[in-house]
Amino acid sequence: MQRTQQANHPYDYLIIGGGMVAGYAAKGIRELDKIGTIGILSADVDAPYTRPALTKKLWTDDEFTEDQVSLNTEDETGAVIELETVVTAINRDMHTVHLEDGTIIGYNKLLLATGSEPAKIDGPEDDRAIFFRNWTDYRRLRELSGHNRHILVVGGGYIGAELAAGLVQNETRVTLIYPDEVLGSKQFPEEIAKEYEAAFRKVGVTLVNGKRATSYRKEDDKLTLTLDDGSELEADAIVSGLGVSPRVSLAKESGLTVEDGVVVDEYLRTEDPDIYAAGDIAAYPDKILGKNRIEHVDHARNSGEAVGKAMAGADEPYTHTPYFYSVVFDISWKAIGTLDPELDTLINKVGDGKVVYYLKDDKPVGILLWNVEADLDDVRNILSDPPSDSNALKGAIREKEE
Repeated sequence: MQRTQQANHPYDYLIIGGGMVAGYAAKGIRELDKIGTIGILSADVDAPYTRPALTKKLWTDDEFTEDQVSLNTEDETGAVIELETVVTAINRDMHTVHLEDGTIIGYNKLLLATGSEPAKIDGPEDDRAIFFRNWTDYRRLRELSGHNRHILVVGGGYIGAELAAGLVQNETRVTLIYPDEVLGSKQFPEEIAKEYEAAFRKVGVTLVNGKRATSYRKEDDKLTLTLDDGSELEADAIVSGLGVSPRVSLAKESGLTVEDGVVVDEYLRTEDPDIYAAGDIAAYPDKILGKNRIEHVDHARNSGEAVGKAMAGADEPYTHTPYFYSVVFDISWKAIGTLDPELDTLINKVGDGKVVYYLKDDKPVGILLWNVEADLDDVRNILSDPPSDSNALKGAIREKEE
């Protein structure tokens, strides 16, 4: 592929990674710099798109279609997007990046937005075994679903639970395999986890709890999944949502500080003043939660826009404390902070839902809104400035008035 920018004509802004962070960073840059050149180097086959739709709206909202998934980054920002492009090294002294095909591309400011890699289990390459992460995975899973086919969903976290819910609502037989005794019990108090699990059972999802998948193999036109107790399950396809790990090797190999993620300051800038990091890989100082690294869409959007502005010269620190959320069936939940049911919890009934406060030393360190539509700034304010007595939390969060 002929590259449009070589090292002797560097981009003003070069972004490694083509996910939501890249799309929003380009928009942030354009808010302050209308003419600077922007390059996006993406290993994906699709230009930046809205990732949550892949496990949510595309399965449950007939009016939301694939043509609404793209962020239209190229049209809206003029960024040059190079797809199926792998960056192998960063030369900080020369302000260049090296590509797999030998091309060298220069930069004035560089953003690392490399995202995360999905965890996998052992087994042969097969179109019917999907480790779910991108739009291509969604398209493949759509082709495999429906017509009363049987799909094994491995993992009970966000991705696994949302895919199980989406598939079962689209004429697919679903078996959900997860290690917890009760679905969601690593995040939710027992009474809420039981309600959550019951919602899947009610619609006919077969639940296999307390088990981990170890490997899979091909069996004629089927796939066979082996579990950690030696039992086996057979299906038409397997989709795994087993969590992710941040892609930090480029940063580490270029000598940048990497701990849980790529260490950045309040401007999402690394110790190299011309290199920034945002999204999944950034270990940043959150003004409420302290040092933090978050793998969720709200952070991708907001850190992306903030880092774009910072790269373009804005003297505005990233002060947003992100929330995370999920929607399955008639359950909608949002949360900020630490969801650890091993902590003391205070559960407050609000309308038809519940607010759960996760307490450490009698102070809330996480708040869960369970089927409650509340102002998230109220949640942030309580975490930032909690009352001296946790009993005062009762009634502190109310539903928004319509």
